[in-house]
Amino acid sequence: MSGEDITQLLAQARDGDSAGMDAVFEALYPELRRLANSRISGRESTLTPTVLVHELFLRISQGAPLSVVDRQHFFAASARAMRWILVEHARQRATDKRGGGQAMVELDDRIPDAPPAMTSALLLDQGLEALEAISPQRRRIVELRWFAGMEFAEIAGLLECSERTVYREWERARAFLQAMLDEDGDGS
Repeated sequence: MSGEDITQLLAQARDGDSAGMDAVFEALYPELRRLANSRISGRESTLTPTVLVHELFLRISQGAPLSVVDRQHFFAASARAMRWILVEHARQRATDKRGGGQAMVELDDRIPDAPPAMTSALLLDQGLEALEAISPQRRRIVELRWFAGMEFAEIAGLLECSERTVYREWERARAFLQAMLDEDGDGS
């Protein structure tokens, strides 16, 4: 299905036609699943790519009509939603692992025996929140690049800036997040 077809379906969905959003998901399902697989693969997780994409569909289709204008904008919104789903899942697992509803006596920012994927998702979310305070554009670039798997040219078009600017901001954001993750990983 072409980008123009997707844009038409998204316009229908914005106008309240739920069949439009269903058709968008059906057309983009393989790409969304591949994207979800790349975000989950190699990590210890009970969340599968299929479950992630289906959860994404439920969240997008059950709320207010999504106001996206084209394929790239749809993937940007999907990236943000996938981030929320992964972080929410990691927090839930951390809560379950630590006793669920029981009161925790010792307060600690780290999750001592948590699987690396769960800790990484939570640390990445903390890093993105810190990055938001410094530069919302850098946070958005990281979301689009890491969660949506977009290329620099696609991100530049979506953010209406040069590809070089996107690359430079990506490098700065990556360095910031790496330093933050290294700091947490060292035990400091």
